[in-house]
Amino acid sequence: MLIDTYGRVATDLRVSLTDRCNLRCTYCMPEEGLQWLAKPDLLTDDEIVRLIGIAVTELGVTEVRFTGGEPLLRPGLVGIVERCAALTPRPQMSLTTNGIGLQRTAQALRDAGLDRVNVSLDTLRPEVFQALTRRKRHDDVLRGLDAARTAGLTPVKVNTVLMPGLNDDEAPDLLAWALENDYELRFIEQMPLDAQHGWKRDGMITAGDILTSLRTRFTLTTEGEDERGSAPAERWLVDGGPARVGVIASVTRPFCRACDRTRLTADGQVRTCLFAREESDLRGALRSGAADEEIARLWRLAMWGKKAGSGLDDPSFLQPDRPMSAIGG
Repeated sequence: MLIDTYGRVATDLRVSLTDRCNLRCTYCMPEEGLQWLAKPDLLTDDEIVRLIGIAVTELGVTEVRFTGGEPLLRPGLVGIVERCAALTPRPQMSLTTNGIGLQRTAQALRDAGLDRVNVSLDTLRPEVFQALTRRKRHDDVLRGLDAARTAGLTPVKVNTVLMPGLNDDEAPDLLAWALENDYELRFIEQMPLDAQHGWKRDGMITAGDILTSLRTRFTLTTEGEDERGSAPAERWLVDGGPARVGVIASVTRPFCRACDRTRLTADGQVRTCLFAREESDLRGALRSGAADEEIARLWRLAMWGKKAGSGLDDPSFLQPDRPMSAIGG
């Protein structure tokens, strides 16, 4: 079991497979990109599977989410999913992706054992997509979403970040589109995880702003805390249901008290929080020949040091040194 000093138990593991990405989203990284991790620093496929196996069989993890960077850029992704699906007990497995390349891989991932996907899409307008991502790949994302739904990687969730002056007027249109296509839409507040450290609290679109915009066209009824559990998204029934929309308000409505996550970076570091400034090295233990029991002990020790909250509500908050692409979504 991965338990912290506040009694929270981590059953959800986020595994970053790469820090590389084929988009350059303005809220994530500069146009020229970043200096990627060197290949020798990355966990190998075998090391990833071993660590996930320890988390599942020794530490009580029941859900695994593959992230990046862009995880579809990992050559061994399908094989990693297939090997993790063979674990006992079998974890639930999902993938967070920008959707580029999903059209050609969705069925293979489903056949390997992946359960569902989260696809990032911030706009319905190709020209706005290009302005946000600095790439002309809007159609590729739409085709990837369709392929995921066809392959049965459901529910297909769409993650959207609204940026002032670019797509902040699109919330109702995005929800109408998601309802029409049977996708579950989740808006995410922009977080202070950009490589440029350009995030400003007073310039972000808040959960309150998003809900106000949605209510100009839809009736929203909250599901309540009992339904939410440890999920990061607050969810609302749309026009009486059964369709729902979610809002992840990491900045204005933190959900740290119910957090059930632990994170593993592509270079084998344990992070107990998305906004943590500390990491615990598992790669070094792996490569020095440590037994599974020792790696599990190190993981438990890292989790025991987890803080009560992200600190986002503290005026002295400092962004992590690593940007989102290097941490894992």
